[in-house]
Amino acid sequence: MISLYETGAYLLNGKEIIAEGNDALNEIKAKTGKEITKDEAKKNTIAYGILKEHNTSGNMDKLKIRFDKLTSHDITFVGIIQTARASGLKEFPIPYVLTNCHNSLCAVGGTINEDDHMFGLTCAKKYGGVYVPPHQAVIHQFAREMLAGGGRMILGSDSHTRYGALGTMAMGEGGPELVKQLLNQTYDINMPGIVGVYLKGSPVKGVGPQDVALAIIKAVFGNGYVKNKVMEFVGPGVSSLSADFRIGIDVMTTETTCLSSIWRTDEKIKEFYDIHGRSADYSELNPGDITWYDGMIEVDLDKIRPMIAMPFHPSNAYTIEELKANLNDILDDVEKKAAVSLEGAVPFTLKDKVRNGEMYVDQGIIAGCAGGGFENICAAADIIKGRYIGSDAFTFSVYPASMPVYMELVKNGCAATLMESGAVIKTAFCGPCFGAGDTPANNAFSIRHSTRNFPNREGSKLQNGQISSVALMDARSIAATAANKGKLTAATEFDGTFNEYKYFFDSKIYENRVFDSKGKADPSVEIQFGPNIKDWPKMEALPENLVLKVVSEIHDPVTTTDELIPSGETSSFRSNPLGLAEFTLSRKDPKYVGYAKEVRAAEEALCEGKDPVSALPELAPVMDTIKKTYADVSNDNIGFGSTIFAVKPGDGSAREQAASCQKVLGGWANIANEYATKRYRSNLINWGMLPFVIKEANLPFKNLDYLFIKDVRKAVEEKAGSITAYVVSNGQMKPFELTLGELTDEERQIILKGCLINYNRV
Repeated sequence: MISLYETGAYLLNGKEIIAEGNDALNEIKAKTGKEITKDEAKKNTIAYGILKEHNTSGNMDKLKIRFDKLTSHDITFVGIIQTARASGLKEFPIPYVLTNCHNSLCAVGGTINEDDHMFGLTCAKKYGGVYVPPHQAVIHQFAREMLAGGGRMILGSDSHTRYGALGTMAMGEGGPELVKQLLNQTYDINMPGIVGVYLKGSPVKGVGPQDVALAIIKAVFGNGYVKNKVMEFVGPGVSSLSADFRIGIDVMTTETTCLSSIWRTDEKIKEFYDIHGRSADYSELNPGDITWYDGMIEVDLDKIRPMIAMPFHPSNAYTIEELKANLNDILDDVEKKAAVSLEGAVPFTLKDKVRNGEMYVDQGIIAGCAGGGFENICAAADIIKGRYIGSDAFTFSVYPASMPVYMELVKNGCAATLMESGAVIKTAFCGPCFGAGDTPANNAFSIRHSTRNFPNREGSKLQNGQISSVALMDARSIAATAANKGKLTAATEFDGTFNEYKYFFDSKIYENRVFDSKGKADPSVEIQFGPNIKDWPKMEALPENLVLKVVSEIHDPVTTTDELIPSGETSSFRSNPLGLAEFTLSRKDPKYVGYAKEVRAAEEALCEGKDPVSALPELAPVMDTIKKTYADVSNDNIGFGSTIFAVKPGDGSAREQAASCQKVLGGWANIANEYATKRYRSNLINWGMLPFVIKEANLPFKNLDYLFIKDVRKAVEEKAGSITAYVVSNGQMKPFELTLGELTDEERQIILKGCLINYNRV
């Protein structure tokens, strides 16, 4: 089904793979009559050409990228624009689209959500942007329909910013990276590795894009095969897939922890642009005749079968057939993994969902950027036509990804078919992906064609004894399950006919509703604020010496951004830095906020010219111990802050708040064995936090220990390869080593200044 090459590989004429080996280049010469070096063949990837076109450094090893367009939604754009305003923003220098698909229900926190929307509309007018009102489209569907283009690059403040199937290299990053683009700065990365994804064959009836995506994620997530690399989809199997099918696979590449994705394009993608009235935006993209890839994933589409990603990660995937055949063993494994993730906070089992040897689910959801596409919903309608979900506990909801998609489903009758079955058709909304829409009941089991199934993500509150769980599946198998009133069923069991539905895009829906400044700023417009929209608090520069208190210690194999700052109802506070910070680690370590505030009080006292010990008396023996060895350390050259340790933090969402909430609570650093994603590490840096790495699995410190780092500012300035830190305890200082990893000169300056705002402030 999925094969991973242990080495890099060459691709000849887009069709033949030759693995790296002593005779590879000779074999290529014999077959093509051409001599080529690996370095030359590396330049023949689609990704290399697009990156070169957008690189401003002149050095393809050290990229400085300028994107063509930016996009954000309503729980990210307020903080981004507030940061840019504090840094001197006058107008948007490139097209910037503000969508409203996360807090669009306006159901939590009084007028908070709609205040954010009016802030966005007035900023689009003032600075020259585009504003997409609530319920019109989820962020990524609007980008596909209106923004993508062959050979373009788009940066979005949502982790699932992926438009590679349409020939656009897109990346999801934390808000500060968009701020840099708004301030005419660049996205700075080393040239990423490019991994080929070679598709062959074609999917069997009943298999959908989520099935292919989950199979790939299962194969590459745990081993880091594509971590921070670009996935380039090639091979003859690409042509067997429709545009919608490719889009459905592509959006899920985020869950592999890759940096971005790109696909070869063909007539089916040209047709997509034609349908959307943007024929000029199509470009045919193909790798060169002889192309080198740093790795190769071979996918036999014929062998993919309906998949299910069990709680609590998209990579925890099985075929539905495999799950049914091994129910007890797989459910035992899920329980063991849950015990680690949930730390025993609540009882958890799915075995009560097994009745007479069959697995039953409580809810089916097809939604968002992954599931809400036209073809997915049409296929679901065909499967459930003439069947009914029944009048028991099982529920079924469908969220078309945009209003144009919704209207076509009404016109072609698929919406009516679904509604007749008992399904509820809702408007474009990302809530089911982050715990703010169709939140399951306590102990309920939901199957979803959405993006993630992390612990706590669907509205669970462990501290209140509440837990629900989500499995990811394709829309087709969800519909088959709904047709069987909740009995888990693979769509390959459907023996009916899938109809061919032609899609017609009506541009008038957006023309009549979306505000588009056409890039023209109007400085006379007054920004409309609300009581929950707050400025960022003042942040200090990195001190010469640093005392850190470890205020949380997390030993899960991977820590998601949802665990660092929960989603769901907290989204209403994304525009209020201090208000949101109260929720930091609330579902993982409820004591974190109190401990962090205690240390922040010491730093605040220091900034006010007071003795920090007066605010935090437990510092007295710590400082006495430090001064025994370093008599020159004083209140004039020291700072106090908090830090957390996590084994591998930052998987999942691009949300900058996972870092900024720690910062406004006085956080100065994270310590990790490694970082799950580039974007989380970048968020730490952009908020002036030190992204420390420690090699040892057995830590030299424990939670609530104090750490001292002498000359930390000097170490950052002088690019020290290793930094000595000390555990300060019982009158002793025990040394250990930390590293910061590679930092650009700009990143070092941001850390030294204390955050990106300070770095740019005029």
